[in-house]
Amino acid sequence: MALVWVVLWLPWSSAVYGFANLLNLCDLAVLLSLAGLWTGSALLLSSQAVSSLVVDGLWVVDVAWRLVLGRHLIGGTEYMWDARFPLGLRLLSLFHVALPVLLVWALRSVGYDRRALVLQSGVACAAMLAAHLAAPDLNINFAHRDPFLHRPLGPPPIHLALTLAGLIGLVYLPTHLLLARLLPAPKPRT
Repeated sequence: MALVWVVLWLPWSSAVYGFANLLNLCDLAVLLSLAGLWTGSALLLSSQAVSSLVVDGLWVVDVAWRLVLGRHLIGGTEYMWDARFPLGLRLLSLFHVALPVLLVWALRSVGYDRRALVLQSGVACAAMLAAHLAAPDLNINFAHRDPFLHRPLGPPPIHLALTLAGLIGLVYLPTHLLLARLLPAPKPRT
């Protein structure tokens, strides 16, 4: 099922939003989670759980807030109401609802790999740097402007470092600690 969804989503998303959009950490999470499901890799699945559980939860809160109150609480989901993009493609973004559930379900089976924080921190660093270089106008992964004040946090290297430090310290680390506490370690593969 996940493979069918990706086969539909990937070319359509790339054609409409452009290939640079695939540098979004949430889009990378889809692709890396699919690879983890396909191979049974606890490390890939764990790293994407570290990345996705909180961020996707915030995405869901922002969409729900907009649906109920008519404005965004956090932002980042404005495209869901942008009629320039096909409704079907926008609805495929509901993966933000399903992915955390899928990841937790998979991790209950394969176990949580404690190396996930390090791997996901590296993925985020590479994705933010690539987004900074590839698409300044799109502000992918907030590589140019922060999500709250909508301005740079200093010169580009400082902004990237602060954004990455915030992501790792405020999102990834607490999620990692919680998952490491709640889920068993993976069993060795034979």
